[in-house]
Amino acid sequence: MKKLSETYKELGIAFTFPIEIKDAHGNVTYLEYSDGFWCRWEHDSKGNVTYYEDPDGVKRETSRADFEGKVIEVDGIKYELTAL
Repeated sequence: MKKLSETYKELGIAFTFPIEIKDAHGNVTYLEYSDGFWCRWEHDSKGNVTYYEDPDGVKRETSRADFEGKVIEVDGIKYELTAL
């Protein structure tokens, strides 16, 4: 995939790093840093990540089931994820 910064340069569009694109729901869908690293996400209608890609060739499709039973910690509080 071509980096967004390259497209901006070709079109003569001024920009600064990091380049961050969000969808209508506020989910980050593209992020690029000045060192050339970028990543892209796709989200479902509930904001869950369903696809991820980066310049190292990592491409990953996920489903809610991939997160079922996982534990995350936010501000010292642990939460177990469940699919709705």
